[in-house]
Amino acid sequence: MTKRIGFDNDLYLKEQTAAILERVTMFGNKLYLEFGGKLLFDYHAARVLPGFNPNVKMELLQKLKDRADILLCIYAGDIERKKVRADFGITYDADALKLIDDLKEWGIDITAVVITRFENQPAAKIFKNKLERRAIRVYAHSFTKGYPTDVNTIVSDEGYGSNPYIETNKQLVVVTGPGPGSGKLATCLSQLYHEHKRGVQAGYAKLETFPVWNLPLKHPVNVAYEAATADIMDFNLIDPFHLEAHQKAAINYNRDIEIFPVLKRILEKITEAESVYKSPTDMGVNKVGFAITDDGAVQEAAKQELIRRYFRYSCEYVMGFVDREAVQRVELLMNEMDIKIDDREVVAMARTAATEAQQQQKGNEGIFCGAAIALPDGAMVTGNNSSLMHAASSVVINAIKKLADIPAKIHLLPRNITETIANFKTTILNTKTASLDMEETLIALCISAMSNPAAQLAIEQLKELRDCEMHITHIPTPGDEAGLRRLGINVTSDPDFSTKNLFLQ
Repeated sequence: MTKRIGFDNDLYLKEQTAAILERVTMFGNKLYLEFGGKLLFDYHAARVLPGFNPNVKMELLQKLKDRADILLCIYAGDIERKKVRADFGITYDADALKLIDDLKEWGIDITAVVITRFENQPAAKIFKNKLERRAIRVYAHSFTKGYPTDVNTIVSDEGYGSNPYIETNKQLVVVTGPGPGSGKLATCLSQLYHEHKRGVQAGYAKLETFPVWNLPLKHPVNVAYEAATADIMDFNLIDPFHLEAHQKAAINYNRDIEIFPVLKRILEKITEAESVYKSPTDMGVNKVGFAITDDGAVQEAAKQELIRRYFRYSCEYVMGFVDREAVQRVELLMNEMDIKIDDREVVAMARTAATEAQQQQKGNEGIFCGAAIALPDGAMVTGNNSSLMHAASSVVINAIKKLADIPAKIHLLPRNITETIANFKTTILNTKTASLDMEETLIALCISAMSNPAAQLAIEQLKELRDCEMHITHIPTPGDEAGLRRLGINVTSDPDFSTKNLFLQ
């Protein structure tokens, strides 16, 4: 069963590039472009728009790199509280460092890093020192005095003028950040204030992939965006300003619509002219909706993302990361779209695998965990935890054996290897369990491949698991999560822990 493609990535790249260059010329060849969403590895977009390259924004920047400077914003509060980017499992400050390295690999250099709402927070100061000692320009912007209501103070030397001006040389300045609330808009407006004081008639625009303005309000892609931001309670609306100005419905989200009247006044105060923008949608240069080629495929993919988000928030709730409202918000969206958990087929299969493991091992104490993965051809493979390996490890081993046509009775991991690792974990590292997690299993598999041709054949099938759907009946351990992330598997889990212990070893 071939995965249906619903998005033309090349068409999007062509249309988006043209739209940005057109907007640059609109403002006298100096445009500050706020890049919303993720600059690299936009896996949400790739999941809801099958065919979307998660690094297409980087391809876009490569096309424009001779014309573009890049400013990377990060909120000092996110550094201080160690906010984590969930799809990588790393903090926002670490993600900023990774982004700088990733850009270099694409032949693109960061112009400067901007630490926003900086109040001498200790962790933010350390981060600033670390960058500056690696010869990276860093600017500290404070909270804007008077924001959001006192426009006269905002647009003055006490407001935006109190921030240091960032020197840029290119006609396009891309302002990005590791996540929402990074201070990208404030940085753009602060720079506009300084540019106009210098006689440069610079302008502002925004590239935000979601919500897709020219899709219906309740299109699954737009609803999936609401689910993705349930923790910050974003929601989509028909843009009333766009409807009034152009007599055309367009979709935007609540924060952009709420702030538009103030933002319009700020822009007019800075430029001393009437704004060319009549609505928040006008500010955008989003062409993603024009590159959808199979709406049915896109709708189905977006509905599956709603279920993934439900499981993710359910797990984050029991771990204490989000409030119950985030889970309830996604439940409500699923009910509105008539989507059920059973619509994700791997869920029932994983739960059945856990039940069967419990029945087979009656009398044994412990928690029985099941896992299931859907292979590219649609076949389902299951696994469960044991004294040898975690459920995630078991199902991946079973999956690659099936893909390589290796009989079930042939073992990929010889007993001497697994026993050696287990002994090392318990006697040297003093861990409480000898069972192999996903990362440990992959290492053991590589060792086995040195003398076992079947293991080598199975390893070659690991790349086929990328983008496959998987469910586990417990929250993955850090080793499971890291290994599955590297394999590129779309994993969900029930909001249950694999052990009754509060601290995992």
